[in-house]
Amino acid sequence: MAPSHCDTNNQSNAVPVAMPAAVVRLGKPTPRIGFGTASATLGQAEGRAGVTQAVLHALDAGYRHFDTASSYNTEAAVGDAVAQAVRAGKIASRDDLYITTKLWIADAHPGRVLPALQKSLWNLRMEYVDMYLIHFPVSMWPPAVEGAIMVVKDDLVEMDMKGVWEEMEECHRRGLARAIGVSNFTCKKLEYLLSFTKIPPAANQVVEVHPYCRQNKLRAYCRDKGIQLCAYSPLGGKGAPWANNSVMDSPILEQIAHEKGKTVAQVCIRWVYEQGDCVIAKSFNEQRMQENLDIFGWELTDDDRRRISALPESRGTYNFFVHESGPYKTAEEFWDGEIVAGQSTYQIAASLDSTN
Repeated sequence: MAPSHCDTNNQSNAVPVAMPAAVVRLGKPTPRIGFGTASATLGQAEGRAGVTQAVLHALDAGYRHFDTASSYNTEAAVGDAVAQAVRAGKIASRDDLYITTKLWIADAHPGRVLPALQKSLWNLRMEYVDMYLIHFPVSMWPPAVEGAIMVVKDDLVEMDMKGVWEEMEECHRRGLARAIGVSNFTCKKLEYLLSFTKIPPAANQVVEVHPYCRQNKLRAYCRDKGIQLCAYSPLGGKGAPWANNSVMDSPILEQIAHEKGKTVAQVCIRWVYEQGDCVIAKSFNEQRMQENLDIFGWELTDDDRRRISALPESRGTYNFFVHESGPYKTAEEFWDGEIVAGQSTYQIAASLDSTN
């Protein structure tokens, strides 16, 4: 059954505000605003207890969709928070939540997918996740020592997409992942994936969807194929190694925010929301957690949308997975040429081989 991109008011008595949800082809509706748990330090600076506390604060604010990944080092902290929330009566059960996690590139090989999900579930202390995503459309030879450098460019290899997806489908059939999808897939890669799937992907989470990287082509393709687009960095990821700082430093967005009596972050999240996408907003600051949910009950004007559509597109997305010995020699190859005019500049961080 193809998904509908309409909203449902998926609200339990424990949720302080009604959270619109997108109906996807697998599993239960996805809350349109999710809480991200990744950080530039992969949870090291915050620590397990710090991330747990942030998730608990997010629950209090009204978030019910939580996004993590094996590479974020936050699955265990999310699991701790959920267990504490159930014990404290903040939520009736884990079933009140929507939990997304992701398959890291070192496990994106036939024979490693199911064990990787089982390990994630052990970390989360859960019997299933609501969405399991292939993190990136590339693989890496597994490190000899667990916990080694996240990305070793010399070890990047082409993904056996058919073999990996067959195991993703098996995860779904076993009930370990109520829905399965991908992350950072281009139209071309989705087209190839759809050529052999028995269970098509329910979602495509993309690291950059914001007013300066609008993803109109990809959104139209996903909508046509019944795939829910999810924006991972609606604010451009300022402060991250791959950040697009033009978003939060934009005079146009600041002007729109001033006119609305809102923050630039709220304008960006509202813009993404109005495109029909799901949004992953990440802030461990309690005030900003609440501000990031204050995007309902108002909307952008036609003039606001016109000004945003006229912004020069730019992509700060890292080229972590580009290497002369790997399957993708250039950023253009990795993104299959889906880089519009003005998107040719890629920020290269000194920590490319040690962070996600």
